[in-house]
Amino acid sequence: MSERKNSGVAIYFHLHLVSDSTGETLNAVAKAACAQFDMGRPLEHFYPLVRNRKQLERAMNELEASPGLVLHTIVNAELREMLERRCRELSMPSVAVLDPVMSSLAGYLGVEESHRPGAQHELDARYFARIEALNFTMAHDDGQSLSSLNQADIVLVGVSRTSKTPTCIYLANRGIKAANIPIVAGVPLPDELHTIDGPLVVGLIVNPERLLHIRRNRLLSLHETTETDYVDLEAIRAELVVARKLFADKSWPVIDVTRRSIEETAAAVLALHSRVEPKVP
Repeated sequence: MSERKNSGVAIYFHLHLVSDSTGETLNAVAKAACAQFDMGRPLEHFYPLVRNRKQLERAMNELEASPGLVLHTIVNAELREMLERRCRELSMPSVAVLDPVMSSLAGYLGVEESHRPGAQHELDARYFARIEALNFTMAHDDGQSLSSLNQADIVLVGVSRTSKTPTCIYLANRGIKAANIPIVAGVPLPDELHTIDGPLVVGLIVNPERLLHIRRNRLLSLHETTETDYVDLEAIRAELVVARKLFADKSWPVIDVTRRSIEETAAAVLALHSRVEPKVP
């Protein structure tokens, strides 16, 4: 049951997520929507892989015990009707989150949807491409496996703690083979970076004060208190000057990650990648 409180105080409510697949899509939609309500505090109830009456009955028993909002991605017509009927009986709002998109696609394409549970997660070529991309990215993290660097789709270059690795992993989950090369003061960049002609190379920069803060927190997490150039503001500024000059000399596009999340940085990289004309074999 929703617990509504005065303005400025958190509002707790039960949020039921019912999926016939892994629930990743549903979970992402729910988090994105809830993030727009600062005072909302969802108490999530998650029911993945609901594909028969018995599984659905178990979920509906919990709905009755903890009334709230129901979001679902059930495509089986019989199961969907059961769920929506129970929600009406309990006076609980239910939303089929994919309906607007599916209706628009069906109308635009002039065909009916397949109604296959979990169709987006089938072991198809795209799935294996993501696995291959992830393996490639892990093997090419932090300047490793340079001999095959030219096989990358994207290479991220930047000084330490500019989110190169997590951004690459995020890109890999989108099927992009991403590698990253660190810029280290006094250490020349590998020759392979200067000779590659296939991948899109993107430079990452960050505000020096922000970078100092990130690096100090990193050292604290490692219980390291020694003061070095790694956490010296003037040294950091010098690092970033070298990085900017390199990016300008190479005409590599640059992304400032200071106020960007990993997802936002990856989206900016993908936008740049989409503008690159494919090479003709």
